[in-house]
Amino acid sequence: MPNMSPALVFSALFVIAVVAMVATKLWLASRQVRFVAAHRGAVPVQFSATIPLSAHQRAADYTITRTRLGVLEILLSAVVLIVLTLLGGVQALDLGISGWLGRSYAGQMALVAAVLAVSGIVELPLDYYRQFVIEERFGFNRMTKRMFFVDRIKGLLIGAVFGIPLLFVVLWLMQQAGSLWWLWTWAVWVAFQMLVLVLYPSLIAPLFNKFEPLKDEALRARIEALMQRCGFAAKGLFVMDGSRRSAHGNAYFTGFGAAKRIVFFDTLLDRLSGSEIEAVLAHELGHFKRRHVVKRMAVTFAISLGLLALLGWLSQRVWFYEGLGVRPSLLGGNEGLALVLFFLAVPVFLFFVTPLGSLSSRKHEFEADAFAATQIDAQHLVNALVKLYEDNASTLTPDPVYTAFYYSHPPASQRIDRLLAHA
Repeated sequence: MPNMSPALVFSALFVIAVVAMVATKLWLASRQVRFVAAHRGAVPVQFSATIPLSAHQRAADYTITRTRLGVLEILLSAVVLIVLTLLGGVQALDLGISGWLGRSYAGQMALVAAVLAVSGIVELPLDYYRQFVIEERFGFNRMTKRMFFVDRIKGLLIGAVFGIPLLFVVLWLMQQAGSLWWLWTWAVWVAFQMLVLVLYPSLIAPLFNKFEPLKDEALRARIEALMQRCGFAAKGLFVMDGSRRSAHGNAYFTGFGAAKRIVFFDTLLDRLSGSEIEAVLAHELGHFKRRHVVKRMAVTFAISLGLLALLGWLSQRVWFYEGLGVRPSLLGGNEGLALVLFFLAVPVFLFFVTPLGSLSSRKHEFEADAFAATQIDAQHLVNALVKLYEDNASTLTPDPVYTAFYYSHPPASQRIDRLLAHA
């Protein structure tokens, strides 16, 4: 791009990336809607004996409805992004806040909070519609409006308790730790993530849900025997009152090290038999045995190190700020601006590597299924999955390209075919 300043070049690249991202998202969403709608009229042959046509059509309608809302989110998010950057939204916020609080730590933290508030306010009506219109229409919503807003207030308070000290430390390091501040920040970030993993099960999660020890002695004995066979130690087996908010069912591991615990949604226990619950847990234990959690954490930490190094370089380039619609202060104190602009712009460029993360996740799911099949009868896991697909209205016929791009779990047909090969 001859005769263009670095700022204009970066602006042009950013616009191209935003347009490409939005166009790709809309194209994928349209493919998903068309494909699911085209296969709505008949249950796939391999599920014809287990899932009724009415359930298959409900899943198709649910998927299409959520995807169409996603289209609105894509467009709205793109508008907000452009308004905040190239149309001067961040610049206006920065001028207003710095005029009030200066470029002190308080002023920079207020800028970050203001941008987060704008994004949250824009997303709130869509979240409300998803919960009280779509989830309600398809019979999943169990949440009251009061609970909806209380949850968000709790989330804001928790974010403030943990986020404000972390943000202060990051801004302090950016100003005081020299050219390698990003390396020290990475170390703090890793320590923070590990702390949250330890505190989440016993301190944070109980603020939103009730957790009670698993009382079914027969099921407990079955699960403990499975864990012993797999060499897995957990701090406890708990049942979560997921039915207070949703009819969706799930099970998961949480915590880290000695704080690990296994959590079952009460909706899951109500729907599955003992052998099916054991099969679901065997799959989750497969992630543990194949060290998927550790591998994902290692990849996440490596990527975060690279991104912080990139931020360390970009934060010293005036064209980075100007290319995103902001004039940095000549007197310094631009660290908050750098953080805000970086975390607004980077997801646009990283979007195009989404399929790599999805592919890795699907590979891990296949590996966890294969491990489960060595511990239990694979047919039990197949039965559990079929029930969960039906109960959660998960479409059995997603678009292959959409799946390859976004899906963290393999499509139902592929997953069950592989499991049946182990049966």
